Amino acid sequence: MTELEKIGAAFMRFMRGKYALDEVGNGKDEVKFRRSGKTVVTASIKEDCLVFMLVFGKAEREKFEARRDEFPQKIRDIYDAAKTFHDGKWMWFGVSDLETLEAVKQLIRIKKKPNRKLFPVEKAVHSKCGMRCDLCIHYSGNTDDALRLKMMRSVSRVYGGKEFDETEFATMDRCPGCGQQAAGKPHPCMKGGSCEALKCAAKKGLASCRDCGEFETCRPAMEHPAKIEGRSLSADDVTWGLLPYAHKQYGN
Repeated sequence: MTELEKIGAAFMRFMRGKYALDEVGNGKDEVKFRRSGKTVVTASIKEDCLVFMLVFGKAEREKFEARRDEFPQKIRDIYDAAKTFHDGKWMWFGVSDLETLEAVKQLIRIKKKPNRKLFPVEKAVHSKCGMRCDLCIHYSGNTDDALRLKMMRSVSRVYGGKEFDETEFATMDRCPGCGQQAAGKPHPCMKGGSCEALKCAAKKGLASCRDCGEFETCRPAMEHPAKIEGRSLSADDVTWGLLPYAHKQYGN
């Protein structure tokens, strides 16, 4: 993973983990994060950096001025040089390092307070690889059919780009969670295949990824693909189609 890919992934995890927003892409290299038709931040991919565009109205400018000494000089310089129009101060921030990204994330917090509500963890059921079984469309313990159908529609749009065929709803494979799954029985979520993460655990003589000392930093087991891309996703599709499968994006 290149440095820019790391920055893009960190940005997307931040936005999806902290905010419930629609993602409106241009089909190529730009995505706007929006709520009720208003853009919070725009992210664009350039050759040597990522560019984030923010517009600060009067209230946001007052908040920034009260905290401006907290920001790096390069951020203050861009803020001071940006023109202020009738609808606010328009700013573009080129980011090529994680330190600058952290400053931009604080600017986004000024623009909009995080509004993501994490999934409750009191009755969480974890799979052997560490994911939440209780948030999986195949989990047999999830008896809320209305919620399962909502999740299935989102999963289908996120990963298949189409609407879920609801005629398959009643016949979909169910699973009690891989912690309870019969030995040798394929996992429905693997489409009849096997789990690469658990293959790694088995090679180490472990029953599950959660028993491994490298669990918190293991990419094959824990890192859901996250990158800036030009496709569009609704806030609901991010919530129900992406976050249930992204470690630390939903509460542990």
